[in-house]
Amino acid sequence: MNRRPFNQRTVVSIVYVTAMFMAAMDASVINMALPAIMTEFQTLPSAAGTVNIGYLVSLAVCLPAAGWLGDRFGTKRVFLAALSIFTAASALCGIADNLAALNAFRVIQGAGGGLITPVGMAILFRTFPPHERAKISRVLVLPIAVAPAVGPIISGFLTDQLSWRWIFYINIPIGMIILLFGLLYLHEHLEPEAGRFDWLGFLLAAPGMALAVFALSQGPARGFGSPDVLAAGAGGMMLLAILVFVELKAEHPLIELRLLKDRVFGMMSVISLLTAGGLLGMLYIFPLLCQEALGYSATDTALITFPEALGLMLASQLMPRSLAKLGPRRVISVALLGAAVLFGLLSLTGYGSNLWLLRLLLFLAGFFLGHAVGAAQVVCFANISSSSMGRATTLFNVQNRLGSAFGVAVMSCVLAVLSQPSAGIDRQMDKHASAPKGTAASGE
Repeated sequence: MNRRPFNQRTVVSIVYVTAMFMAAMDASVINMALPAIMTEFQTLPSAAGTVNIGYLVSLAVCLPAAGWLGDRFGTKRVFLAALSIFTAASALCGIADNLAALNAFRVIQGAGGGLITPVGMAILFRTFPPHERAKISRVLVLPIAVAPAVGPIISGFLTDQLSWRWIFYINIPIGMIILLFGLLYLHEHLEPEAGRFDWLGFLLAAPGMALAVFALSQGPARGFGSPDVLAAGAGGMMLLAILVFVELKAEHPLIELRLLKDRVFGMMSVISLLTAGGLLGMLYIFPLLCQEALGYSATDTALITFPEALGLMLASQLMPRSLAKLGPRRVISVALLGAAVLFGLLSLTGYGSNLWLLRLLLFLAGFFLGHAVGAAQVVCFANISSSSMGRATTLFNVQNRLGSAFGVAVMSCVLAVLSQPSAGIDRQMDKHASAPKGTAASGE
């Protein structure tokens, strides 16, 4: 029986988008379900928050090893193994009967999630030659754009109508279908020059990443001056600093920092880090502002912020044409400038702001950020050879993970400052508290 009737580019696109959407959505659905989890397990919010911490830390630990594992054992084998772990852990999360079990299964789920993204990107960029990569930006942006927008809506519906457990159960059929499809039709790729596993690099990168992500994600809630956050942040910075020195000397480094010597890859990596921070920071801050300052429900908030996803999706379709016509420098420069202007305009919104104006600004912010993110990802790997692609996508994702955590941390600090007495958001919340229900903002 012929098991390869599909074009490999079609197969890779389907597998990548579906797996990435599932993983990206999983990161955005849990917050909506935390109140229900707290109620069922009769636990405090601080304890329930560990459901997120374990996942993020586990993901950060496994991420640095992804490139070597894919090169050594095959990208298809490692990707499908990671997808299997993620899907199985989702089932275990759904049947967890206490918070400790749920946390343990989320750690396992994070291990799978940490391998899916970089290995999936390596498969994608090896399948499409450089001159076709602008076209696949339409594929790359879809999970990033849609998952954070629809995740809270799906989570709210499943939690309200069924149970919080269904936010995990929904991954099972999706994961099994894409696993079978990938098993039958994906091609394998091995790198004969993968080299030995860099144990010293891993022993520095894994705890360094974990401590840095922990400090950045927990600092806003616990306070950056708290002993545990300070210790984690200092320890993470120290380990990552030593890692840089060690990896630059290693013959076969786990994280190939020498790739940053390539001017295009280095510059685009920095831009991607900053845009990831801006995008994730905005996705984090505006739902909070809509709920806390403007008084909207979680579902209504998701619908208000959805235009940003529409802007990202539209940008993903237009960016290849813009890149071909204007060139990467103009596209990225205009996109970053436009995003900065829109962030400034969004900072002026508040209680009484017209919702349609807010939706328009979010749509345009998504449109400009979508151009910057998509163009940077396409151009970033233009000079990277197939043999270095696994290490390059790992380095790229390590940077983006730190950039995303940093962006959320910065926006959390801004929110904390604005929430102080006499600050703007404090007055916004006072107005919301004194306003009749259903009149949180104008424009509906």
